[in-house]
Amino acid sequence: MTRAVLSLGSNLGDRMATLQGAVDTLLGGEGAPLPVAVSAVYETAPVGGPDQGAFLNAVVVVDTADTPGELLDRAQSAERAFDRVRGVRWGPRTLDVDVISYGDVRDDDPVLTLPHPRAHLRAFVLRPWLDADPTAELPGRGPVADILAAVVAEDTGGEQELRVREDLRLRLPGEGAGR
Repeated sequence: MTRAVLSLGSNLGDRMATLQGAVDTLLGGEGAPLPVAVSAVYETAPVGGPDQGAFLNAVVVVDTADTPGELLDRAQSAERAFDRVRGVRWGPRTLDVDVISYGDVRDDDPVLTLPHPRAHLRAFVLRPWLDADPTAELPGRGPVADILAAVVAEDTGGEQELRVREDLRLRLPGEGAGR
């Protein structure tokens, strides 16, 4: 089993229902990754791309027997289940699932670059990841806490502001209903 980190985001439709559906889809069924932790849900401004509504973001930490490619296939399958359309780059979407890290793997494969090539620049990935795993490290870059501190310090324009949504909670398979 390999520890992996998945980032989830949604800014179209019922964002919270989509995030919960993604967790259920990713972690349900035969051979699914085993959940380790799930972050709080954050509301975040979009980074890059066209003018669009705010995202809900979260991170799920899993242990998986999937290869990196199989985990990517699982992520893209979840996106398709929620009608993800890949139109405008960084545009609005019902669901975005990114494989952020896969163990200590570092790979420049253009289909799946590991760790995610922009994870170290995005508070909407780093803050939830730190919630889910306070000792997390981004392979090749160091402790997530240190990387997040640098991102926050450099964000003088407030473009990466995010706020925890205390009223929302993702549940892992086997937990009672949350919200």
